[in-house]
Amino acid sequence: MDTLAEINIKGFADEYIDPTLDLFDEIEKLKKEKNAVILAHYYQEPDIQDVADYIGDSLGLSQQAAKTDADIIVFAGVHFMAETAKILSPTKKVILPDMKAGCSLADSCPPHLFAKFKEKYPDHLVITYVNCTAELKAMSDIVCTSSNAVQIVESLPPDQKIIFGPDKNLGAYVAKKTGRDLVLWNGACMVHEIFSREKIFKLKERHPGAKLLAHPECEEVILEMADYIGSTTGILKYATSHPDKEFIVATEAGILHQMQKDNPDKVFIPAPPNNACACNDCPHMKRNTLEKLYLCLKNELPEIDVPATIIEKAVKPIERMLEISARLGL
Repeated sequence: MDTLAEINIKGFADEYIDPTLDLFDEIEKLKKEKNAVILAHYYQEPDIQDVADYIGDSLGLSQQAAKTDADIIVFAGVHFMAETAKILSPTKKVILPDMKAGCSLADSCPPHLFAKFKEKYPDHLVITYVNCTAELKAMSDIVCTSSNAVQIVESLPPDQKIIFGPDKNLGAYVAKKTGRDLVLWNGACMVHEIFSREKIFKLKERHPGAKLLAHPECEEVILEMADYIGSTTGILKYATSHPDKEFIVATEAGILHQMQKDNPDKVFIPAPPNNACACNDCPHMKRNTLEKLYLCLKNELPEIDVPATIIEKAVKPIERMLEISARLGL
């Protein structure tokens, strides 16, 4: 029997879509007919963001979907995000427009290798960044986000030994901010690793008044240049609330769509990578298209399935994070 991924590749790729269809209207009809909700990460293409019910960061979207009475969650993002939605909404059907929409960061930390790594530090508490697989979450003590990682670590006793994974850049940023000696897994996000310090420096020379906004998944040489470091949502809020009118944005370029919509009078410039491209797009995020989203909702495939045993283990570190965040007023 074909796997869901094979169904997605072999079936949907060749399915005919009437070019006269208004996909926005068709998706709206299917949403009502199937009692579905569409979640779109900030890194999705503009059309998908515009058709979504909720736009945001991965964990926030999953939490939002869990609050709805929808029967189906369409997660326009990458695989680990859809898994998180399934963990928080185990009774709902979760579908992903393209099963091959993976994540370089999640892929950089295979669970079987992380298990061996963890065995070397039996007295360490494991904190994992939410951008990881369900299996990795199930092996963790606490899950964190880029916006609360520093506070989560600071909430623990000073003598608590900690493994932090899978993102080494976020881990190094947290270690620097907290002064804690973290054991880091050597993983990274391909999108945030290839920003060019030299090109950004030249860009700042051409735009001397522009503030550099950077995601903490960026390398330290980029973070050292930044005027503001924060999560995707944090970057959006900062740009909206700050009086300056010009910003260089060092994260995936999809966020610029919402930034421009929320701030039509401001200028947002994507930070350049160290290749010939003008901006830095995530190839995995961009696998999702409006056409694939339509077919996904129409066929209710491909579906994300997380074993119940993994869900039971993975939800606990997420709940612990939420408990700490609530206690800290985050």
